[in-house]
Amino acid sequence: MADLGHLPWRQAGFEPDRRFMSDDRLSLTRQEFDEWTVAVAEQFAEQGIGAGDVVAIMLPNRVELLVCLVAAWRLGAAATPINPAFTAREGDYQIDDAQSALVINIGPDAPHAGRPVIWVENLRRIPTRELHFEPTTSPDEIALLIYTSGSTGRPKGVMLSHANLDAMSAGMVERMELTDTDRCLLFLPLFHSNALFVSFLSPARVGAETRVMGRFSVEGFFEAVEMFRPTYFSAVPTIYSMLVAQSGTTDFSSIRFGVCGAAPASQELLTAVEQRFGFGLVEGYGLTEGSCASCVNPVNGVRKIGTVGPAMPGQRVEIMGPTGELLPAGERGEVVIQGANVMVGYLNRPEATAETLRDGWLHTGDVGILDEDGYLRIVDRIKDLIIRGGENLYPKEIEEVLHTHPGVLEAAVVGQPDPVYGEIVVAYIAPYPGSDVTEEALLETCRAGLTKVKVPAAIHIVEALPKNPVGKIDKPTLRREASAPVG
Repeated sequence: MADLGHLPWRQAGFEPDRRFMSDDRLSLTRQEFDEWTVAVAEQFAEQGIGAGDVVAIMLPNRVELLVCLVAAWRLGAAATPINPAFTAREGDYQIDDAQSALVINIGPDAPHAGRPVIWVENLRRIPTRELHFEPTTSPDEIALLIYTSGSTGRPKGVMLSHANLDAMSAGMVERMELTDTDRCLLFLPLFHSNALFVSFLSPARVGAETRVMGRFSVEGFFEAVEMFRPTYFSAVPTIYSMLVAQSGTTDFSSIRFGVCGAAPASQELLTAVEQRFGFGLVEGYGLTEGSCASCVNPVNGVRKIGTVGPAMPGQRVEIMGPTGELLPAGERGEVVIQGANVMVGYLNRPEATAETLRDGWLHTGDVGILDEDGYLRIVDRIKDLIIRGGENLYPKEIEEVLHTHPGVLEAAVVGQPDPVYGEIVVAYIAPYPGSDVTEEALLETCRAGLTKVKVPAAIHIVEALPKNPVGKIDKPTLRREASAPVG
């Protein structure tokens, strides 16, 4: 068996009989996983897949998704994972945009855009050894096409090379202090970079074990913690909010830390999780365009709640002013990033690539502040900025104040068009179950913690806030709702 030594998932010492990967249906040793990837690579090769091709993988969280990913890499091909909940229109768009040569999906009713398709149940399990291909993958070749959520337009394919994967997984192993004794519980969607890097490539790099949950539920999570005894997992703030809201007697003593990312978390939530479950929560920050993470609080070092930590190993994170100058500690500006983790570019979108990768920096579109120790605090997204009567207001600051009310589970603040001020502030709140929080009580909280112009003109209390496919609060939907005419 050829060893793709430069790939993150193959850099650990090979222990063939050690359990490596499991899901709700099966459990594989390292040897069994590798044998399966060879078998599927043979099957792909018979379909004409080779270097430079793209394999679209539209599956829910299950071991086969990762097998297909690695099988594509063995042939020098790239993979584009697709949200399995997509409609035919959405799925076909990504399949076509990525110019996929082959689609792996769940069955005949799943999107395939008219391309050659293999149903997941028909994937080969045992190598025939009739094809004697030698993998030719190189560090500079594209490994992944991860598509953005499309909140600012049609989704774009972020091109990540094998060198990007190597740099990102190496930095994560160092920052999270991963070893072969770790066990990762994976339940975030595998069409997103967080799950791929934090919960697959990084533990695989050191020979750790990953347990794949097919679908997240609070009850299923508690059961998996009891049975699998993970040492860490990664989740988004929405999931941590759900966990804190539930009662139970689950033993969390095996968990040495949890990762919180993909969206900002309130200080109140981070504190509540640590107090409730007894393990440290490390908040991080990053973009798909930077592979995954660019800042993460250390597991055993100084963790500063309210920040997303210092730059990851091998990366440089700075704050840039409006004319391109780098700003000193304490000043507010755009977060920019350098490092081997930064994407190759957007697929077939040279103008968008040039706009995002300017003057040697990845421009994030996020507003942040670095402290004297190099810890980053995210102020807000530039595009989320609310301009009220010429004054810049940052929704995250208002959301943080709303979260100080004990009845608030989730909060989102957006701008609403106004004929006088241009925009005014409106808030959407999802309360904790059983909470009797009122709009007036929330307004009083805001008046006590914010200047008058930042106090929302209206607060809408709703059962749940809309989410995008990766679990982030869907602010574009809220902005459309706030802008819709009344009546």
